[in-house]
Amino acid sequence: MRSFCLTRRLGLIVFLLTCTTVFAEAPAALRIGVAPHSSARVILEMYQPLRQHLESNLGMPVEIVTAPDFTEFARRMLAQEYDIAITTGHQARLGQTDAGYSPLLTYRADFRTVALVAGNSTYKTALDLKGKPVLGLSSTSLVTLWGQHWLKNNGNAEPLRYVSASDSVARLVLAGDAAAGFISLANYQSLARDIQPQLRFLIISDALAGRVYLLNKRDLPLRDKIDAALWRFAETPEGKAYFLKYKLEGYRKLKPRELEAMEPYAQEVRQTLH
Repeated sequence: MRSFCLTRRLGLIVFLLTCTTVFAEAPAALRIGVAPHSSARVILEMYQPLRQHLESNLGMPVEIVTAPDFTEFARRMLAQEYDIAITTGHQARLGQTDAGYSPLLTYRADFRTVALVAGNSTYKTALDLKGKPVLGLSSTSLVTLWGQHWLKNNGNAEPLRYVSASDSVARLVLAGDAAAGFISLANYQSLARDIQPQLRFLIISDALAGRVYLLNKRDLPLRDKIDAALWRFAETPEGKAYFLKYKLEGYRKLKPRELEAMEPYAQEVRQTLH
C-alpha cells in the first residue's frame, strides 16, 4: 500500500512538473499598442487582419491593445508596455528618443489634420471660432497639437476641449455641441458615408509624419522576422483590402529625418507628461 501511494505521489509530481514546463514554454503574446485615434471597438476591428496574419507568420499569440487617450498611450509606451507601438509621428519620435523604440515603417498615404465644421455652418476662419467650443482628441494627439498651433497662429488662442474618438468629434459637431473639431484626414475618410457629406473642411494641414510602427528594444532579436511578416501582410488579399478600406495605400519606409522633424511636437508631449 505504501509503495502504491508513493508511486501515485511520484506520478503526481511528474505530472505537475510536466505542466509547469509546458506553461513555461508557452510563448508570451506579442502586444501591439495602437494609439486611440478611434474608439477601442473600431481599432480592434481595424487591426484584426494584421493580428491574425502576424500570429500565423510568427507562430505566437498576438494581441491588439489601446489606451483611453493619447496621453495615457504615451505613458504606457514609455513604460515599455508595448512590443510594437503604432502611433503618429510625434509620439513615434518620443518613443524612439526616450524609450529606445526602433521605427519599422509607416503608411504610404499622407497624414493630414483637418478642421471639420458642419456643412451648413457659416464658419470660414479661425477667428470665426473664437469663444466657441472646438474639439481635439487629447492634449497630446498630433491633430490636437497641430490644431492648437493653427488657431493660435491665426488669432485664436483659446484651448480645445477633448473627446475620446474621431467619430465622436464628427457627431458632436453635427449635433451643434461644438463649432469645429480636429481629426486626421484618414479618420474623416473612415466616417460613415452618410456623415461625410454633412461636414466640410475649414483647413487641411500639410503632410505630417503619420502612424509609425515602432519595435520595442527588447524585441530586437525578432526584428527581421517581424519586419518580413509586415511586408508579407501588405501583399496578401487581406492586407490589400485593409489598405483600400482605410485609404492607407500600403506601407513604406520612413524618409531620412522624417521623425526628427517631429521633435517640436514630441517636446510638447514631454512637457505634458512631466
